Amino acid sequence: MLRQILAILVFTAVSTCLFAKEGMWIPSLLQKYNIEEMAQMGFKLSAEDVYSVNHASMKDAVVLFGNGCTGGVISGDGLLITNHHCGFGQIQEHSSVEHDYLTNGFWAMNKSKELTNPGLTVQILVKMEDVSDKILRNVSDKMDKVAQLDSIQKNIEKIKKDYIKGTAYSADIKPLFNGNQYFIYIYEVFKDIRLVGAPPISIGKFGGDTDNWVWPRHTGDFSLFRIYAGKDNKPAAYSSENVPYKPKKFFPINLKGLKEGDFTMVFGYPGTTQRYIPSRAVDLIMNQSDPAKVAIRTVKLNIWSERMKTSPKIRIQYADKYVSASNSWKKWQGEVKGLQRLDAVNMKKASEAEFKKWVATDPERIQKYATVLADFEKYYTEYLPYQAANDYYTECIQRGSDIFTLAARFEPLETAKNDEQLKTEIGKLREYLASYFKDYDQTTDEQVWSALMKIYVTKIDRKFIPEKLIKLIPDIGTSNFVTKTYKKSILTDRLKITKLLDNFNQKSIKQLQKDPVYALFKMIRQEYLAKVDQNYKSITDNIRLVQKKYTAAIMEMNARKRLMADANLTLRIAYGRIEGYKPADAVTYTSFTTLKGIIEKDNPEIYDYNVPESLRKLYVTRNFGPYVNESGEVPVAFCASNHTTGGNSGSPVVNAQGELIGLNFDRSWEGTMSDIVYDPDQCRNIALDMRYALFIIDKFAGAGYLLKEMELVR
Repeated sequence: MLRQILAILVFTAVSTCLFAKEGMWIPSLLQKYNIEEMAQMGFKLSAEDVYSVNHASMKDAVVLFGNGCTGGVISGDGLLITNHHCGFGQIQEHSSVEHDYLTNGFWAMNKSKELTNPGLTVQILVKMEDVSDKILRNVSDKMDKVAQLDSIQKNIEKIKKDYIKGTAYSADIKPLFNGNQYFIYIYEVFKDIRLVGAPPISIGKFGGDTDNWVWPRHTGDFSLFRIYAGKDNKPAAYSSENVPYKPKKFFPINLKGLKEGDFTMVFGYPGTTQRYIPSRAVDLIMNQSDPAKVAIRTVKLNIWSERMKTSPKIRIQYADKYVSASNSWKKWQGEVKGLQRLDAVNMKKASEAEFKKWVATDPERIQKYATVLADFEKYYTEYLPYQAANDYYTECIQRGSDIFTLAARFEPLETAKNDEQLKTEIGKLREYLASYFKDYDQTTDEQVWSALMKIYVTKIDRKFIPEKLIKLIPDIGTSNFVTKTYKKSILTDRLKITKLLDNFNQKSIKQLQKDPVYALFKMIRQEYLAKVDQNYKSITDNIRLVQKKYTAAIMEMNARKRLMADANLTLRIAYGRIEGYKPADAVTYTSFTTLKGIIEKDNPEIYDYNVPESLRKLYVTRNFGPYVNESGEVPVAFCASNHTTGGNSGSPVVNAQGELIGLNFDRSWEGTMSDIVYDPDQCRNIALDMRYALFIIDKFAGAGYLLKEMELVR
């Protein structure tokens, strides 16, 4: 009973008096909802300084980097800073045993040495607008779910076309509050982005997976890129004639220093939060989905880790894959621990009890919302087995082994409707093969494939497994089965694939269909599509509509209060203060780390803690330059109470004057459940101190010329 009372108190506090440090807020609405509170916390600028359509503002210096990170423009020549882990894929792509930029770092000592990155884009927001009325004008709860979703999608496509007609812009429309509100986002998309600099992995990923998601942190998590444009300063495809982009705004960098309690603001593109999901959804995440995915990735990561130790080539080939897979793997573990610690399921149940009371006091509410919680119960009960099957398929088959990833790329050749489409798909596949085989090791992949296939056939409900596969279960996982399957497949041999594609015809399709790897992949995929996917998507749509209604009710219930829309990879701000926290009894974390801590962790025998010799020398000689704190030490990182999530990686962290003080790169492990439930005492974002980045660029890399194009505030 006491636990339920406490949960109700926590829910009431969060819903009626949002903590200043909680929330990811819409920049165009700051004047209405946030700027007064920000000013009370010490912010010195106006809402127009942060977001404006009519004049240059901070939004013009914040970019969506690639498909899921943020970056900040830091010079008038389009110099861009983001995290090392955000640029990791590009650094790895340029690396080889002969030119190992992961291990040794990379620095272009002039613009002609900067490296191109085909496929990498940077998007800069032009404006955002509320288009809810236009999207929802002919949508009614009386319509069935198919009609509702179809009508919304048609409206979205029409409005996007109308907004960018006659321009070179791109448009995206995203739902807020689970479909109760819609915003359109207009972007300039730059396609010529070049790698300028990156520290070695021993700095950019110092602490490795051991320290990932953990405070205190000593990671120099940054990399530098440059945006190029046509001579008209507009986005253009790569050309040697392109010139550095001249931004409307770039961030000045503060060297004056930081202190406990200082105002901080994170400006970036947070990916996904699930603030309004019900208790059944939290229970599913905490007790089924996260643990299953962690168990699968543990197996894969262990195999990769052992194989990466065997040769420099394999280490480079699997570095990006490992980093990508391990990041979510560790986050899910922290998320489960945080949800358990907060007793999040009962916390949600307490809020649902309050919701039921609120509904029961009004006949109109009863008519609109009385069945919401019962509908959740019904649909989540149906959902559980399909969610489990989907998780196992996604982790073991779709994102499991490299060879199944390649097999999926051949499917469009089978389904091409005409010669022109077939030609296009073959072209895409040829282009993909170069990067695929560059980062492919057959022995490593055989081990991964064997282990994940064994997990799949033993863990997934047998009603979702093809009959032919069930008969093979005794053989799956044996070395003979693996060797025989791989040996007979052309998908392990680039020359054989090229020969197949050179004269691709109906006979080639039959040859492909007989390939043991491709045939097995198709058999599993077709069974998944027939028995899982359709039901999974249908129930997901049902849950989505109930979630929309539930969120609408919460908005109505809190009509006079400020509510945060869930993150959805659109531009947001979060604000708080530099402050430490107490993660456990008798444990207190302060807000700053320094180079001294790196040297204290130094251990050449442990890969994650092997400090570069030149960095050791800089520390011993105290050759720090102006990049020191009040104690004469080089600051490395700080933690603050800004509400962040995935996608905020690389987000500029600014002070009360709008000057760049840091680069967001992580969260505290104790606070990773903040996507679902926020704990103001434990949730902290972790940021690189810009003084450390400048120290590395100048003193370590000898690339101080880059500082000449920055605006440094001393």
